[in-house]
Amino acid sequence: MASKARQTVRGTMKVGNSTFVWGSRTYVMGILNVTPDSFSGDGTGADVQAAVRQAVTFQEQGADIIDVGGESTRPPAVYAGARPVTADEELARVLPVIKALKSAVTLPISIDTYKAAVARAAVDAGASLINDVWGLRRDPGMARVAAELHVPAVLMHNQDGTSYRDLVPDIIARLGELAAEAERAGIAPDRIIVDPGFGFGKNTGQNLEMLRRLGELRALGKPLLVGMSRKSTIGQVLDLPVHERVEGTAATVALSIAAGADIVRVHDVKEMVRVARMTDAVARGWRPAHAN
Repeated sequence: MASKARQTVRGTMKVGNSTFVWGSRTYVMGILNVTPDSFSGDGTGADVQAAVRQAVTFQEQGADIIDVGGESTRPPAVYAGARPVTADEELARVLPVIKALKSAVTLPISIDTYKAAVARAAVDAGASLINDVWGLRRDPGMARVAAELHVPAVLMHNQDGTSYRDLVPDIIARLGELAAEAERAGIAPDRIIVDPGFGFGKNTGQNLEMLRRLGELRALGKPLLVGMSRKSTIGQVLDLPVHERVEGTAATVALSIAAGADIVRVHDVKEMVRVARMTDAVARGWRPAHAN
């Protein structure tokens, strides 16, 4: 695994008040759904204090980022779809939480949205990263918002349907196109993170192949975010409901890190921080301060 570590992207990225040093260790993004219809059943809905408590717990458990989402984006092919929400409804969910989190946690806050108006208002309220499941393409104003506000952006691969000419090369090519478009819009190259989009426009077999070949995405030269936490592929492989997918998630986290993932997006922060640190110790030579 040592050779894998040498392939890791190097450099730094400023996210809020934090500086991420790529290649030093894996960063853990805690998922904070402020929706009533999250596929994982952990949405806090309109309860701002419940969201704050969850974020504080995530921070205590070792998370590096809090990813706030106000609209469920579960794919219709798996979960019968999610109800679309307007920008106003999404803002009503996420803004009170982001504002409350600014004084409750010291971690950078990410806004999980594909709407430019939501992204702009969220960053104004205190978010410092945009996480867009449509790679800044669904809303034509999104790339401009990220560029104008000088915040990093996660570009996720997503498509309608699961048809590919050649799965992994197609995904790499598309992510490369998205990154190039983001740069043309004015987003600095070192503020772009890529995400292969597990579960979005991919069936179970394709998700497993993508995970198996994840290291090939290093060719893009961008930090890599992976989000397979509790997803249906794990449930289908293990024949388990959402609340029993911790071990399956742990396996995908460890494999992702060994392949070079820089950020893992997870629901079960305490457990996955431990998995990440142990995997980092093997794959990247990371050591805690107290270790010999």
